This record gives sequence, C-alpha cells and structure tokens, in this order.
Amino acid sequence: MKKFFLFVWELVKVVLISAAIIIPIRHFLIQPFFVKGDSMEPNFLDKEYLIVDELSYRFAPAERGQVIVFRYPRDPQEYFIKRLIGLPGEQVQIKDGQVIIFNNEYPEGMVLTENYLPENLETFSDSEEKITIGPDEYFVLGDNRNASKDSRYFGPINKSFVIGKILFRGWPLSEMQLFNKDCWPEYNI
Repeated sequence: MKKFFLFVWELVKVVLISAAIIIPIRHFLIQPFFVKGDSMEPNFLDKEYLIVDELSYRFAPAERGQVIVFRYPRDPQEYFIKRLIGLPGEQVQIKDGQVIIFNNEYPEGMVLTENYLPENLETFSDSEEKITIGPDEYFVLGDNRNASKDSRYFGPINKSFVIGKILFRGWPLSEMQLFNKDCWPEYNI
C-alpha cells in the first residue's frame, strides 16, 4: 500500500511540475493556432497547425509582411490570421487593384510589391479613400484577397488585439517550416 501512495505522490509531483512549466510557456511565450478558412491561401491553408510567437512584439516592433494572429475586433473571442500591411502612422490606399503606402519616406505614396501573392491577383476595396493608421494600430490583409475579411472590412486593428506572429508551421508535415526573419518578404517601399 505504501508503494501505491509513493507512486501517486510521484505522479502528482510530475503533473504539478509539468503544469508549472507548460502553463507560463503556453500563456506568455507561444500558442498553438489552427488556420480556419481560406483567407490566407495559397500561403497558409485551412487546418494547418501553427505556433504563434507571443513574445517578440513585447521587445521589437512588428514588421510589414509578417503574418500575425489577432483577436477579431468585432468579436474578441475569435482569432484571425492576416498579413501585416500598414504600420502605425502610415496611410494605406487601395486603388486600381494595388496597395499604396504613404509614410514619411514616401509622402507621395509607393505601390507595395507583394511577391507572395499569386500572379495577376489584384486587391480591391469598396472605397479608394486613404485609411489613416493610428499610432497603436496596424492594417492587415489576407493573402487570398477575394475571400478575406480584413482591414478593408473592419478597419485597422489595435496593437492590443495582436497575439503574435507566426513562428512555426507544424502540420501538415510536408509543409513544416520555421518562420524566421528571412521568411518575411522584403518590400520595395
């Protein structure tokens, strides 16, 4: 009987130690995420398993082109995955099928080169107005522009809604990939 209680005690210790390690990692460093829908095709597909880096944005600003997971502003219980297009303080205009960024470096605007999108894909919006991004906001778009509910629909998102950037794709195994700085597109703006 004593061996049984020693076994149970050891099991309880293992569970408690594991929980003490896993819970902080899960809530403060990385978080699993399943892609739901086709708004990020062809780069991220429905049912792909991703790991989100929740720590980086606490120490370094987000960069254009990174794929982020955030809480949907109109229902914070939902999570969305989109590409970061516009940064704080910039203006974004969608005109003639192209995304134009206005900032201090390009006050007249610069067309965003998006090599990660399928050829001949154009970006459309109901309005050609310039959208001003606040000091604590980002403008996001899905890669599958024709099937994406994004900042064209709900406006810029506040930084407080951002969970983090994609760090790793773990499923399907044939698409396994670590997303480091070299994976994000460099823009010609």
